[in-house]
Amino acid sequence: MSQFMVEFELPNPFPEKLIIKIPAQRMMVNQLLEDGKIQSYALSMERDRLWCVVNADDELEVMRIIGEFPLIEYMHPTITELMFNNAVVMKVPAFSLN
Repeated sequence: MSQFMVEFELPNPFPEKLIIKIPAQRMMVNQLLEDGKIQSYALSMERDRLWCVVNADDELEVMRIIGEFPLIEYMHPTITELMFNNAVVMKVPAFSLN
């Protein structure tokens, strides 16, 4: 499995129809994060660019994943396959029965 950086250009300002779909987008992104299909999701302060790291076998699978985004009709993606993506691994402390 490979990792892909997807950079999206977003309209500025947001159209009303886009704003209405934001809760559905967040729900889908949270599910994809939980499923391990997306590793990260970030929005610029100006709200005109969005980035996500997608775990997929190939660019076609990335297109399938992002094609399901509720906001995809407002997003212009650029997909780049990554050689590596270093990230901090969050560790949960071991549970003790003592």
